[in-house]
Amino acid sequence: MASEKILKQKQVVIDEIKSRVENAVSVVLFDYRGLTDGESKELRRKLREVGADYKVYKNTLMARAFNDLQIDLGDSLNGPSAFAYGDDQVAAIKVLTDFQKEHTMLDLKIGIVDGVVADRVKISEYATIPSRDGLLTMLASGMMGIARDLSICLDLYSKQKEEN
Repeated sequence: MASEKILKQKQVVIDEIKSRVENAVSVVLFDYRGLTDGESKELRRKLREVGADYKVYKNTLMARAFNDLQIDLGDSLNGPSAFAYGDDQVAAIKVLTDFQKEHTMLDLKIGIVDGVVADRVKISEYATIPSRDGLLTMLASGMMGIARDLSICLDLYSKQKEEN
């Protein structure tokens, strides 16, 4: 039986995991085996650029934290797992998916986006969604197109009225 001190230390880590899951908009578990130290640092840098990060915890502690949060991850916690989390629904997923293209040993296991568990298929669907900035740009260009079309119509209408 573990000592009271060790149990308290483990509970602190479990509480940290639960806090990260509750405060993050998206969470992705992935297998990091095969990444070199330099590649791990590169991945962490890319994740931080989009407001995300990752951390490695023991699977048993992650399992306890997810059980406390009543999130069923099935057998996704088999083997080494890293835990990426972020404030954007798709930013961390996009970074991990792009990084996976260059580093095939990276394996995305499962994710949680807005409190909903996403399997590998759903994660790959999320990876194709444009970023928030991209979506806002598309919205702005669409709105500008409407304003441009309206101004052209009004100009043509005024020219037609002048001729009559």
